[in-house]
Amino acid sequence: MESSLRSDISRIYGRIGNDFMNQNETQWDKLLKIKTTGRDDSRADQYRYPYEPTPYMVLERLANSGLIRKNNTLIDYGTGKGRVCFYLSYQTRCKAVGVEYDERIYKGAADNKELAVSGARTEFVLCSAENYEVPTDVDCCYFFNPFSVEILQSVLAKIYESYYENPREILLFFYYPSEEYVSALMTQEQLIFYDEINTSDLFSSEDVREKILIFQVL
Repeated sequence: MESSLRSDISRIYGRIGNDFMNQNETQWDKLLKIKTTGRDDSRADQYRYPYEPTPYMVLERLANSGLIRKNNTLIDYGTGKGRVCFYLSYQTRCKAVGVEYDERIYKGAADNKELAVSGARTEFVLCSAENYEVPTDVDCCYFFNPFSVEILQSVLAKIYESYYENPREILLFFYYPSEEYVSALMTQEQLIFYDEINTSDLFSSEDVREKILIFQVL
């Protein structure tokens, strides 16, 4: 069930040695001059899931894939405190836009931007994802199960509108996708499966969801 999706995600951290995980998370936050650790489910419901940042090791694997580069513009949906934006803009030199609906968590991203080493290449928007008008230069979108499939469908419609206005290659990255997400994505006529980044070796136990699925807009 989607309502339990984010509780499933929390198991990710249990699969990693706690000491190593905490050290890695803290070191990267310190290097990037940001504060993004911890979970926040104070405004979570059946449609919007708790804030929980993507592990840095996963983001490193994505950055090293070569699929996101300096000339790309990335949207991170449900950006929370902005970790994805700050890290990927630092490692790949891309431009990154974080979309967040929760005003209190959004403020955390805005505060981070003030001191972040890659802050100049990031932008944060306080807006519901389904209402966000996708700029015509965006060509990468990142999702860590931030909301329900119903909202995802609306977000995809906005991405398609942007694509039709300015046809270009757009890649969608889905980390730790749920069965509901995968089923919904596979039925989209405007999407085609592009690639998969396996991240299961980064963790201590096997999990078939431990991956980044990549789709391309047609």
